[in-house]
Amino acid sequence: MKRRQYTVREVEDRFEDAARTLRRLPDPPGSGPKGYGRSWPEYVQEAKHAYGWHEATMKIVPSAADIARMEECLEWLGFVDPVDAKIIWLRAEGYRWRHVCIEIGLVRQTAWRRWVAALQTVTRRLNGRRRDRKRANS
Repeated sequence: MKRRQYTVREVEDRFEDAARTLRRLPDPPGSGPKGYGRSWPEYVQEAKHAYGWHEATMKIVPSAADIARMEECLEWLGFVDPVDAKIIWLRAEGYRWRHVCIEIGLVRQTAWRRWVAALQTVTRRLNGRRRDRKRANS
């Protein structure tokens, strides 16, 4: 059976899907740090809010397959340098290059080059090709 061959674009799309899945995971109340708060529930100020007359919100919870794909994608970040992994993840979350550059401390062109090189490294590792430094230098 032949292994699946990934392209750089497919790897980029998988990282974006993983970031979207991570955002969609439920965050139940009380799961974060406690901080200042009270033990009583919020008091309803108006009767119309008590009976569901306000806007309904719907959160789409990811499936088990989506979570498994996200976890697989998060493991791929271990193939590259931690700074490059952060660049990949910030771009997958949809941050603009200005924010990425401020967060990482690089100019835009250098950050872009490292992002492209990191995606190529991940793609090469997934496809089973390793770059042999001895052969590349000769």
